[in-house]
Amino acid sequence: MIDKDTREQIIALIHQEVVPAIGCTEPMCVALCTAKATEQLGCRPEHIEARLSANIIKNAMGVGIPGTGMIGLPIAIALGALIGKSKYQLEVLKDMTPEALEEGKRFIAEKRISVMLKQNISEKLYAEVTCKAGDKEATAIISGGHTRFVTPAQGKEEPDARESAKPCDNDIALNMRLVYDFATTAPLDEIRFMQETRTYNMNAAREALKGNYGHNLGKTIDRPLSKGIFGNSIFCHIISRTASACDARMGGAMIPVMSNSGSGNQGICATNPVCVYAKENENTEEELIRALTLSHLTAIYIKQSLGTLSALCGCVVASIGSSCGITYLMGGDYEHICRSVKNMIANLTGMICDGAKPSCSLKITSGVSTAVLSALLSMEGKCVSSAEGIVDDCVDQSIHNLTAIGADGMGITDEMVLSIMTSKSHPQCPHGV
Repeated sequence: MIDKDTREQIIALIHQEVVPAIGCTEPMCVALCTAKATEQLGCRPEHIEARLSANIIKNAMGVGIPGTGMIGLPIAIALGALIGKSKYQLEVLKDMTPEALEEGKRFIAEKRISVMLKQNISEKLYAEVTCKAGDKEATAIISGGHTRFVTPAQGKEEPDARESAKPCDNDIALNMRLVYDFATTAPLDEIRFMQETRTYNMNAAREALKGNYGHNLGKTIDRPLSKGIFGNSIFCHIISRTASACDARMGGAMIPVMSNSGSGNQGICATNPVCVYAKENENTEEELIRALTLSHLTAIYIKQSLGTLSALCGCVVASIGSSCGITYLMGGDYEHICRSVKNMIANLTGMICDGAKPSCSLKITSGVSTAVLSALLSMEGKCVSSAEGIVDDCVDQSIHNLTAIGADGMGITDEMVLSIMTSKSHPQCPHGV
């Protein structure tokens, strides 16, 4: 049994990293920063300047903003100034109304918003918003975490900030053994709150079926033609429920999800596959709670060395978590779970992040499919060996090999992806669609 002080530190870390969010967390981060600057200004801004890191811009360019039917940063910034409340954190726009939307559209049409790349910064998650009215102006800065406000002068964290940068000296240093031992031995009442992830994220999957969001991947997998291909199987249900929630979130539905490490998609991917498998495999409530804890905490652990934003798609991280959770629900022990992690790393490493957008559901489907496959191989005693690629005998070293590639090795890839995304002129393709 892990000692109480260590358990309390881990629980505090989970509460810090697993939080509700409405919409993609990058535009919501910028909206939150705008709301804070507006509150400091004390009146409605006449002009807003947003200076953002490249990764923030990349993740906010093509994603739907909840309740607006629009994509991108301008409407998120406008609504952040008009109706946003910083106390709502990543649910900053939950008071949105049709009237506010129309006002936001006028705000954009009047060319009151400027968005530009922040130069000469190394932090991948950075938003600096300045609101101006007459001779007054106010600036708010978020850096290192989606809700981590810092003071403009020193870049120091403000006293009321709730999310620490990663890696952070105050965070407990995790490893795979500690993650597993906590998830499987912590008193149930101490981790029962993890059921909230199921409540939020499975509800998002159900609500998604009421509309046509994104590419309708989840609904497509549920249709008769797909059932003729996939069958009416646990595998099919896992993919559809996970993809549906992502469809809705990326498509701009006003549906809250429980995020993980600053990403709603990661929260969905760490939750829904585990919940669907547990229901159809008739696992107990305790087994589900422990599997969800294992899944989410594994993702948090990987993110400690990867960073909040990187060139590596977040579904890689969250799918590793869900594979661990599913392996546990299959009856796997620590060794089985380590095998699942290694199988995942051997397969998905290198999947790029090219921004938040409706097609993220396709990547999540790839990740979740691999999660199930890796768990099955593990339970059969099959594991990619250290003689193959970047996998090491040590599971923790394998994870650090993955994160080194994502955080350091793919830096040039990240720059190339952003360059491609920002330079597309959308000419008519001479060879078809």
